[in-house]
Amino acid sequence: MGSVRDSFREYLSDHGLKTTRQREIILDEFLSSPSHLSAEELYLRLRSNHPNIGYATVYRTMKLLADSGIASERHFGDRQTRYEPNIGEEHHYHLICNGCGKIIEFENGAIEQLLLDVAGEHQFTLSHQRLELYGMCPDCKARK
Repeated sequence: MGSVRDSFREYLSDHGLKTTRQREIILDEFLSSPSHLSAEELYLRLRSNHPNIGYATVYRTMKLLADSGIASERHFGDRQTRYEPNIGEEHHYHLICNGCGKIIEFENGAIEQLLLDVAGEHQFTLSHQRLELYGMCPDCKARK
């Protein structure tokens, strides 16, 4: 986590912003939390141990983390911006439940290769990729 913190400090310095204890607490909580949190969900996780950190600070810090490349903003159809870390992950894909909003990450080498093959057939150079599959999770299916 030290190199991520160093990267964030460098980004802040390069943009004339200060490194604050609150920003570092938010970064640490973000990196140790389950993926796909909204700023509000992260704020709620922080609130009990750090009541001096307000929602606006969390929101602005998450935007900074996204701008710095440490986090990615994701939109899964629930009208909330969610964030996931960009730290050392292989390509992964998402199953999103239309019922409860649960997000399940998965990796699949066959899908990865298929995407590369399709891009190659069209002489297309991939910069990044995103695959989101929407449906119903087993819990919601059982409730119906």
